[in-house]
Amino acid sequence: MKTLNQIFPIILPLLLYSCLSDQTGPVPVFFPDVSSPEMITDSSSEHLFASYYGINSFDRSEKYVTVLETDIRYKLPDENDSATLGLVDLKSKEFIPLTTTRAWNFQQGCMAHWLGTSPDSLIIFNDLREGKTVSVIMNVHTKKEIKTLPFPVSAVAPDGIHALSINFSRLRITRPDYGYGGDGQDSRKDVPFPDDDGLFLINLESGESKLLVSYSQIKELVPPLEEGRIEWFNHTLFSRNGSKIFWLSRQIDKDRRITSSFTVNSDGTGLQRCFPDNWGGSHYDWLNDDELMITAAYEGKQYAHVLFTVGKKNYKRLGNGLLDYDGHGTFSPDQKWMVTDTYPSQELREQKIYLMDMKTEAVLPLGRYIQPQEFEGYWRCDIHCRWSPSGKMIGFNSTNTGSRQVYIFNLTY
Repeated sequence: MKTLNQIFPIILPLLLYSCLSDQTGPVPVFFPDVSSPEMITDSSSEHLFASYYGINSFDRSEKYVTVLETDIRYKLPDENDSATLGLVDLKSKEFIPLTTTRAWNFQQGCMAHWLGTSPDSLIIFNDLREGKTVSVIMNVHTKKEIKTLPFPVSAVAPDGIHALSINFSRLRITRPDYGYGGDGQDSRKDVPFPDDDGLFLINLESGESKLLVSYSQIKELVPPLEEGRIEWFNHTLFSRNGSKIFWLSRQIDKDRRITSSFTVNSDGTGLQRCFPDNWGGSHYDWLNDDELMITAAYEGKQYAHVLFTVGKKNYKRLGNGLLDYDGHGTFSPDQKWMVTDTYPSQELREQKIYLMDMKTEAVLPLGRYIQPQEFEGYWRCDIHCRWSPSGKMIGFNSTNTGSRQVYIFNLTY
C-alpha cells in the first residue's frame, strides 16, 4: 500500500487539492499498489471487451473475461460484419472462441453480461438472427445456447433474472456507433415519441416483456423537438440491488445533442429527471441503490463527475476540481474507489486514467495512452474501464500500440 505522499513526484501537487488536512498537515491517503497494464490479447487481431464500460466482464472466479475479436478496424460495423465472442483465460492469455455475433459495435461490444443466476457459467449477449435483433443466453463451458429471446438487452440486473431492452435500430439512425446494422427492430423513424416503444423490462426466465417507460411518457419532460427530429433512449443501468434504473433520453437540436437524464423505479413508478435544465448528462454509475454519479454540466456550465441522491438536489462535484470533465467513471464493488478516464487530448491524443479515493477524493493517475489519429469517429477506442468482482483488477481498452487491445491492471490492497 502507498500513501499519497509516498507516490512519485507527479502525484505530490494533488495534496493541495485532494487530501483532508488539519493542523499537523495532510491526512495520508492509502491507495492500492497498481501494476503496470498487462495486454491480455493477441495483437494479430483487434480485440475489445464485449460490453460497455462499467459492466462486469469477469466471471465470478475471475478466471475469464468476455472479449470480442474482429478484423474490422477503420469502419462502422454493419450487419455483414461478424465478430467472434470469446473468453480470454487470464492466466494463459488464451482466447477461447464461443460463437459469432452480428449485433455489436466498438463502443458497447455485443453487451455481453455474466448472469447473476450462474456467474461462472452463463452469459447473455446480443446477435442478429434471421433479420431480427435478439439476445442469447449461453453456457460458456459447454458452448450450448440455453435460450434465445426476441429482443436485445441493454442492461442486466444483478439478480440475473431481469434485463432492460431498448431499440438499437432507432439508435442506428440517431447515434450510429451505438446501434446495430440490419434493421433488426422497427426503428419507428417517422414517429418522434412512440407510445409503444421505449424502455422495456424483460424477465429472462419467463421471456415476458413490459414497456416500463414509453417515449410518449417523457414528451412533456424533455425540450420540444425540432421539426423532423426524433427522440431516442440510450445508456441504461440498474442500481446496485436492481430497485432503480437510470437512462438517457436524447434529441438533436440545430445539430447539437440535447440530453435529459432520467431515473425510474424497476416497477415503473417514480419517473423523474435527474437534473435541472441545461445540465444534460453523459456517463454514469450507481454508487449504491440511491446515490448516482453522472458526468454533467454542473450548474449548466462546467462538465464534472456529479454525485447526488436520487430525488434530492444534493449535487456534489467529485475530485475537488481535478475531474471536471466528461469521463467514464465507475465505482469499485466495495464503493471505496472510482476509476475514470479522459478522451484523447487535442494535440497529443493522450487518454488518461485516474483512480479516486471516495473518502478523501484524492486522485491517483494510472497512466497515459496515445490513441493514433486513425482511430476516430465511429471506430474510436475509448478507454472504458471496468472492475472485476473482487475489485482486484481493472480492465480497459486501448489502441496505444497501433491496434485495439484489452488490458488489465492488478491492484494489491
